[in-house]
Amino acid sequence: MSIPTRRIPALDRDVSAIGLGCMGINWAYARDDADSARTGSEILAHALASGIDFFDTSDAYAAGENEKIVGNAVADADVVIATKAGLIGSMDSGKPTLTRNGRPDHLRKACDDSLRRLGIDTIDLYYLHRVDDQVPIEESWGALSDLVAAGKVRALGLSEVTVEQAEAAHSIHPVAAVQSELSVWTRDALGQGNTPDGAAVGNIVDWTRDRDAVFVAFSPLGRGFLTGSLDTAALPSSDFRTTLPRFTGSAAQQNEAIVDALASVADRHATTPAAIALAWVLAQGQHVIPIPGTTKATHLDANLLAAQLTLSAEDLEILDGAPAAVGPRY
Repeated sequence: MSIPTRRIPALDRDVSAIGLGCMGINWAYARDDADSARTGSEILAHALASGIDFFDTSDAYAAGENEKIVGNAVADADVVIATKAGLIGSMDSGKPTLTRNGRPDHLRKACDDSLRRLGIDTIDLYYLHRVDDQVPIEESWGALSDLVAAGKVRALGLSEVTVEQAEAAHSIHPVAAVQSELSVWTRDALGQGNTPDGAAVGNIVDWTRDRDAVFVAFSPLGRGFLTGSLDTAALPSSDFRTTLPRFTGSAAQQNEAIVDALASVADRHATTPAAIALAWVLAQGQHVIPIPGTTKATHLDANLLAAQLTLSAEDLEILDGAPAAVGPRY
């Protein structure tokens, strides 16, 4: 199966229209151990064989071990690797926790460490994982732009930012990509909500389009909820979704109405709610690239079918009219 492509202008190349988010390989959803590393290597190999050539990781995922798995799996392959800095991940509490560090000295060291773990000379796309409210974004972004000048990074991105923050960064160095959550049940990036910090996002999807940048959508399947096959009651206590309001109690039950809307459109196309959820994200613009994550080859194959789907105006009307999610993201 040939995967349609979408262009990343800052890198002057096309990539698969659906990438692979690698966080869940060994962090947040899965254990960070030898078994998860083996499973991760297997799914990455399957992704490569299936035509995926856009891989997303971070130094925050399993304290850099995720980057090592990705680097080993795609070594010498013609792919685009995106990674991030500015968040420090920990499992000290038994569940993933993150703290921000956007200081220039930290970002410079983080870049060198990521290059070493990934086994590459240059990072294709390097994100500021979160804006540090203790460090002006101009300082963090200036340090990242120095990494481009030094040849360590090809292009820069931002994650979970407002239009105002993106514009401030863009005035210093071009923003090649913005990565934020986008799905049928999370539409903040379309100007319909706030960042986790409570700031109005603005329509960052349109902002990226208008500046010849790409919008990279993480959690396009609602961390598995929108597939319609996730049993939230069966999640182990170590799975960080057990801490998310949308996945617990009556909120989880009420949010099934969103899955019902996806299922109704899926029936029209003889496909799955997951494929429809991804097709909806793809329909938000030709510059939008979703990066669903999975550790199962069958799920990856099913996800790729979404790139072949064309949703009708009626389909989009049904999905756009789906109920708003009950409960905040975090």
